[in-house]
Formats: sequence, structure tokens, C-alpha cells
Amino acid sequence: MSTVSCNDSPDLESCRDEKAALIIKFVAIAAILTAGIIGVAIPLIGKKRRFLRTDTNLFFAAKAFAAGVILATGFVHMLPDATSALSNPCLPKNPWSNFPFSGFIAMMAALGTLLADFLSTQYYERKHERQVQAARVDSFDLASESGIVQVAGGKEDGGIHIVGMHAHAAQHRHNHATGTEGCEGQLSEGGSHENSHSHAHSHSHSHSHSHSHSHGFDDDESGIRHVVVSQVLELGIISHSIIIGLSLGVSQSPCTIRPLLGTLSFHQFFEGFALGGCISQAKFGSLHSTIMACFFAVTAPIGVGIGTGISKFYNPNSPRALVVEGVLDSISAGILVYMALVDLIAADFLSKRMRCNTRLQVVSYIALFLGAGLMSSLAAWA
Repeated sequence: MSTVSCNDSPDLESCRDEKAALIIKFVAIAAILTAGIIGVAIPLIGKKRRFLRTDTNLFFAAKAFAAGVILATGFVHMLPDATSALSNPCLPKNPWSNFPFSGFIAMMAALGTLLADFLSTQYYERKHERQVQAARVDSFDLASESGIVQVAGGKEDGGIHIVGMHAHAAQHRHNHATGTEGCEGQLSEGGSHENSHSHAHSHSHSHSHSHSHSHGFDDDESGIRHVVVSQVLELGIISHSIIIGLSLGVSQSPCTIRPLLGTLSFHQFFEGFALGGCISQAKFGSLHSTIMACFFAVTAPIGVGIGTGISKFYNPNSPRALVVEGVLDSISAGILVYMALVDLIAADFLSKRMRCNTRLQVVSYIALFLGAGLMSSLAAWA
């Protein structure tokens, strides 16, 4: 059964041309590699440029477009392909025709991604908390030894002062958090912030310490999320890049490869842009960022090369190949849909920055729907 062909199409057989297909595959490898490198490199190289920085509205809108591309990839390209493969009449009716395996596997993959997201975030938060506690103890000991922390009331008053300092920091963080309820809260927050400064004027050093600590806490928490998102997103993208690369590589029909060439190049560029933005926001070191970017860029071309190498003896229409392809497509669809909806779209579109900027809302929603629409329309050709 593993070598029986389930889907011999007369049209594809008439278009079969191994020499022409091989030439197009080499062109595809170069085009997909170039598109992936450019897409992932723009946010990483351009983060120091004013108009390409990750905190600009232009980048925000471009990331929304890329999120739409990834969402459409999962829903329109990967999941239907998985359903088609796992419901192929060539497969035994029991169990493949008695249960919607593609949707079930995609759902479990999305839940598995949620679990991985949760556990990774907890791990990095605990690791960061240990580092913060160690740094806090070291800095306080250093300040005590150099006589910077001096309180006139003795040890008991010193203890009260330290407790009050942390309570003030917590209150300041609370003001920053609750002030985001509405855009007007920034003004009232500024007033309360000024009052807090005047109230703690006699303890300017401790207030400065708590103020910077509260901001650092928020920034570090956001940084942890970006680290987790970038790694989980890369895992999802790489898993389906291998699949689509193999699908292109094993094909011997120029009629199939030509539309895939443009589709995959477009797809790799914007997936790379979204991933590069997440890597840039995670503030990895240069070496770490380069490794992640290169790993993404070469995955699909490697898949095409492997597919080309095994195309002589590999039958993509055999029952075994259909099951493997359907399962992997379902897993990739679940991961991409989760990442697009939760970590890209929801994280940005429910943020205060979006709520407080009507023009950014309009542009970002247009970009999101445009990206999803354009990627979906490519399914008509590939």
C-alpha cells in the first residue's frame, strides 16, 4: 500500500517534465531563500533605523499584515490540504473516513502550543526573578556598605523605610497599570506621578530606585513574552516550511511548481518579517538572532532540496505519504493559527497603543485583512 499511487491525474501526467521541473526547483530554492532572508533581515537590520524600528506605527501595521498572512496560511492552505490528504478515498474508511482527524489534530496542536507557551513563560519568569532577587540583594549590600542608605531612626526605622520603598514601587506600578484603562489616564497618571514625587521628595534616591525598578519590571515581563513568542513561532513556521519544501521538491510537474514558486516566496517573506520582528523585540544577542534568522531562512530551501533528492523513488500520492503529510499539515495549521491569533493579533490589537490611536487602528485592520485576503487568494493558483 505504501507504493500504490492514489491520485494519478491525467492533467499532471501530461505536464510531467523532469528536466524542466529540476530547473524550476533550482530557481525556487534561490527565490525562496532570498525572500526569507530579506523578510527576516528587515526588522533585525532596520531596528536602528527610525522608520524601521519595532516601536514605530509602520512596523506595527506591517506586522499586522504578516499576521494575516500567517493566519491565512494555517486556515486556507495547511488545514484544507490536511483534510484532503486524510480524507482521500485511497485511505481505508476505518478510521480515516469516520472521524475528522485533521481538525482534531490541529486543535490538539493549538492546545499543545498553549501549554508550551505557558510552561516556557513560567520558566523564563522564574529564571528572571532569581536574577532580579540576586541583583537586588547585591545592590542593597553595596549601598549599605558605602553608606548611601542612611536612615535616622535606627534599624527599625530602616526596616520601615525599606518596606515603604517597596510599597511605593508597587503603588507606582499599580498607577501605571490602571492608568492604561483609558487614554485620558495618561494625564491623570502624570498628575499622580508628580504628586508621588513631591510626596517622596525627602527620599529621592529610594524613589528613583523604585521608579526604575517598576519600569524595569514591566519591560522585563514584556521581554520574556517576546522571547517565548519568537521561539514558539519559529518552531511552528519551520515545521510547515519543511512540509511545503518537500511538497515542491518531490513534484515532477512544472504546472505544479510554477504557482508554488511565487506563493512560497511571498509566504516566506512575510513570515520572515513577522518572525524577525518578534526576534528583534525579544532583544536577543547578535549571534542568537542571526542563528534563529538563518535557521528560518534555510529550512524551506533545504526541504526543496531533500524533496528533489528523493523524488525518484518517493511517491507523494501513496497512502503512507498522504497520512504523514496530512498529520504534519494539521499540526502546522494548529500551531500557526494559535500563534497568529494569540501571540500576534490579540497581543497587538488589544494593546493600549492600538486603543489610543484611531489612525493606527484603521491602518492595522486594513493591513490585517489585506494580508489574510492576499494569502488566501493565492490558494486559487497553489
